[in-house]
Amino acid sequence: MAVVARRAGVSGQTVSRVVNGSPRVDPATRERVEAAMAELGYRPHRAARALRTGRSHTIGLVVTTLATVGNSRMLQATAEAAADRGYALTVVTASEGVDAAFAQLAEQEVDGAIVLNEASAQVSAAQVPAGLRLVVVDAPRDAGFTVVHSDHAGGAAAATAHLLDLGHDTVHHLAGPAGSFAADERERGWRETLAGRGIRPPRVVRGDWTSGSGFAAGARLTGASAVFCANDQMALGLLRALAAEGRRVPEDVEVIGFDDVPDAANYLPPLTTVRQGFTALGKHAVAALVDAIEGAGGVSGGTVVPTTLVPRASTTR
Repeated sequence: MAVVARRAGVSGQTVSRVVNGSPRVDPATRERVEAAMAELGYRPHRAARALRTGRSHTIGLVVTTLATVGNSRMLQATAEAAADRGYALTVVTASEGVDAAFAQLAEQEVDGAIVLNEASAQVSAAQVPAGLRLVVVDAPRDAGFTVVHSDHAGGAAAATAHLLDLGHDTVHHLAGPAGSFAADERERGWRETLAGRGIRPPRVVRGDWTSGSGFAAGARLTGASAVFCANDQMALGLLRALAAEGRRVPEDVEVIGFDDVPDAANYLPPLTTVRQGFTALGKHAVAALVDAIEGAGGVSGGTVVPTTLVPRASTTR
């Protein structure tokens, strides 16, 4: 670091600030220091920095599965946001429960952890190691932790209202698994929108987020003319089931999904859906956690990320 300082013509403290991503360095000086680092092949030594600062500059990500599109996209968004803040990311699965995942992260001396989606439901009953700061993605805002989630209920309400405004007497719902915060919130938005129009909600048909469960649900939605699906993968399966029955989309049945996965625009027909801002979710979660680690923020409250209805050809407009 001293050699870099001499090459750049700055103090060692300035080099330290650049290495640690401090905003207290003007852009021209930062550029000069980074150029000197590149010329000299300087790389910060993470283990040495951990000994000096007491922090590993590593955060954990706790998931139950990476098989779902939402979780895999959150992994990418979180990894990119962590790198932007100068933190490494280590991923652990909660296959043996969140307690075991937290214990594993504590052994790796991470500075904090982000808990995703299905694993979030287990946090309130878990033993959180002392000093492990947490941000939970998809949990109630009164959970006692910093919470970040999409506006699931608002997105579901927009989808349901869109279908009703197209002239349907009611909207059926292909829901996600019971106990999932995201699924419960999307179901709530659907129910409240129907109730607000004086419509008694039909019986919920429940899937497990997979396209296979969406295909199986087709047999239980034979009388539906409008279906709001809790995610795009189940909507994909439903589209196939409807095609197998000879029912046309959108002429006979109008369908809306949720997530706006990259392939949704290439479904047959292209899927009307509710877009989640996965990049924004990752950035908010990482920012809240890093601020707590570095003493710039607390560990309560939450952030709700807006959703957007994206009309395509699976609805008539």
